[in-house]
Amino acid sequence: MTDDRSSNRRSEDRASSDESNRTTDDGVGLDRAGDAERDSSGGSENESTDAVEDDEHTLTLAAFHDACQHEGRPVLTAGGVARALEEPHEAVSEQLEKLEDAGEIESLSVSTDPVVWYPSELEDLTDRERVVVFPKRREIIVDRPDQFTRAQLSQFAHLADTNGENGYRYEVRPEDVWQAPHDSFEGLARTMRQALSQRSDDLEDWVESQWDRARQFRLVTHDDGYTVLEAQSAEIMGNVARQKLDEEHVHAPISETEDWVREGAEAAIKRVLYEAGYPVQDQRELASGEKLPIELQVQLRDYQRTWVDRFAEAGEGVFVGPPGSGKTVAAMGAMAHVGGETLVLVPSRDLARQWNEELLVQTSLEPNQVGQYHGGQKDIRPVTIATYQIAGMDRHRSLFDDREWGLVVFDECQHVPSDVYRRSTHLQSRHRLGLSASPIREDDRQTEIFTLVGPPIGTDWEALFEDGFVAEPELEIRYVPWGDDEQQNAYGSADGQEKYRIAARNRGKINDVRYLLSAHPDSKALVFVDYLEQGRAIADAVGVPFLSGETPHHERRRLLAEFRRNERELLVVSRVGDEGIDLPTADLAIIASGLGGSRRQGTQRAGRTMRPAGGALVYVLATRGTREEDFARKQLQHLGRKGMTVREQNVDIGE
Repeated sequence: MTDDRSSNRRSEDRASSDESNRTTDDGVGLDRAGDAERDSSGGSENESTDAVEDDEHTLTLAAFHDACQHEGRPVLTAGGVARALEEPHEAVSEQLEKLEDAGEIESLSVSTDPVVWYPSELEDLTDRERVVVFPKRREIIVDRPDQFTRAQLSQFAHLADTNGENGYRYEVRPEDVWQAPHDSFEGLARTMRQALSQRSDDLEDWVESQWDRARQFRLVTHDDGYTVLEAQSAEIMGNVARQKLDEEHVHAPISETEDWVREGAEAAIKRVLYEAGYPVQDQRELASGEKLPIELQVQLRDYQRTWVDRFAEAGEGVFVGPPGSGKTVAAMGAMAHVGGETLVLVPSRDLARQWNEELLVQTSLEPNQVGQYHGGQKDIRPVTIATYQIAGMDRHRSLFDDREWGLVVFDECQHVPSDVYRRSTHLQSRHRLGLSASPIREDDRQTEIFTLVGPPIGTDWEALFEDGFVAEPELEIRYVPWGDDEQQNAYGSADGQEKYRIAARNRGKINDVRYLLSAHPDSKALVFVDYLEQGRAIADAVGVPFLSGETPHHERRRLLAEFRRNERELLVVSRVGDEGIDLPTADLAIIASGLGGSRRQGTQRAGRTMRPAGGALVYVLATRGTREEDFARKQLQHLGRKGMTVREQNVDIGE
């Protein structure tokens, strides 16, 4: 990880455009003083310019490294450098001597050529940051990126994959451009050039087209109080909006560029146009409610402050980060920024209670300012925490509609696209904020999360791992043999989902759970199951309580409190522990059965071990030779793409 001085120096170098050009699809670049000047005047990255013809265009060590990479050798003759960089041999020879005088490269006379040249520090060849741009695929491959590069890339690209060995693959998706935190395309283009240290005209042209798309439609409030959909031109209104929308969405045209929107159809319009590739800017004059000053009692981390700043700029968004990254605290920072009455929606009453407790600890809010509204109690206060189910019910809906909320927070917002939860998104507020560790859905409706709530705002997970804010757990899939012939025979004669259920409940997993717990006797452990019968059997085998949806709320609270206070070192937990309750973090997580490869569930359960201290372990048990093997790999592949190492282990019957 780069230290502060190095990061500052790199930032200064980038700002002055003195760092080397990097490889593009077309070949190897050479550092040239004055590139930034040519860029600003419209010069192309492929302009033919002699790089070493005079003192103003000197050969740098970075360009020499590029030549070595191009030739595939760590030592080169002057002729090899000239060939790789397409520069005159004589000019290259003179510049090589200057580099040697500066101590950056060395030379050696050999029999086959008068002189060969090589870097003074050969390890520089492997330690250097390198960026390769694939404009047609809209991909960026980065080897050993520093913090500055990753921070810049995060503003317009999505970290899609990492190999765990300093190699990163970024994708530039439409939604990344649509939510880029810039006031103008020129500002975004400058960020791109700083991150890539080059111009890529094809990529920039595509990004600019997406930038324009995100500004073609907006929702505004008419002077008479109703909502209007506005388009930038009559052509875009006629060819897009009026082709995609119908009488369920709009009453009638007002002008060539304006349509009168039906009350309550705003969210549907945003979703339809988003799916058509045209995100809608929501600029309605929504009521912001009564003012409610809120002060944080905790200092936000730098990345949390960045999240809040980006939310403040857009007025909406989804905080995306691994479990343990402090999304809830960052949401409280957003509440403090808005300074208005707030409705927090959560999946369960347990999370409502935990939000209530955290708000009173982490903010200046008083107990009489915070209320809960669910099956257990029903208090509407300036800050109200309610369950999605209650907020979506017709008989309770008017209570929430009648209050003017300055902010609505959607916790675990990956559920919002579901039919039960999405009714709550019809609640109107000036600001909307979602929270999710894994805004992914197995039904591929995750784009609806961002249309219904707001654009994604986050930090790449590996940066949080490196900075020590979140620990990277060790992940291992363990292929467990059958515990008895009866279940194995039943599996062989079963069909479809029944096969998976039998494999998931393999009684041989009980022995492996015992083995893992004995192998880590000093660890605080959570054992996850998806089947009540299996959970009871494991809990009985290891002599601990089984926490499930059948456990009374007061009993859940007692068990979790004991676990937090280290009075209890082990719990067996059903699916209720995935999102319905705020489980304490643990050193060891054993996933005995899961939701058929659900990536979101894998993230949630592995996240129970993510905390600043290191050494956490996650084991996923899969019955050997069954479909459960593929499900286990699928469940963890999402985490593998975020840089975590996933091991695989065959379990011996004797273990």
